[in-house]
Amino acid sequence: MNNNEIKISKEKRDEMISAIKTYFSKERDEELGDLAALLILDFFIEKLAPEFYNQGVYDSYNYMIDRIEDLLAIQK
Repeated sequence: MNNNEIKISKEKRDEMISAIKTYFSKERDEELGDLAALLILDFFIEKLAPEFYNQGVYDSYNYMIDRIEDLLAIQK
């Protein structure tokens, strides 16, 4: 397993597959099986999730920089 791979519990993966199936049913009037929904989920995890993760890391970094500057402001 690749160290950069996003790990998701079986329970969370099952919830995501269910959400994908529900979305396709309600929004696109298409019925997906578990395999099709799993393939879509795997695509999103592999191709799109790293961008969201990286944005979260960047946002956290900026937040911490702001807090560090606040801490330095209380110097005497």
